[in-house]
Amino acid sequence: MDRRVDGVEPSDRDPGPKPGHAYVELVGGPLDGMLLDVTGWPPQEVVDGAVLMSEHGAFGPSGRSDYESADADACAGGVGRFVWRGDVP
Repeated sequence: MDRRVDGVEPSDRDPGPKPGHAYVELVGGPLDGMLLDVTGWPPQEVVDGAVLMSEHGAFGPSGRSDYESADADACAGGVGRFVWRGDVP
């Protein structure tokens, strides 16, 4: 099974990772198992994690899911994991 990248439309012919891009894996929560493209993100933003739109979270289509870096050193290099902290309105 190919991995899907967060933010890519399901109808995209190739929703998987692209060569030359840096990704983190989303672990837990409504986006579990997806990849987040962090190509071009400043290292500190990658370490800080992300709050991502998620229509499948506790707050429905207008909600967001909060993910934090599980391994700051790995994520600073664009590889690693973001772990779900919870959903926010």
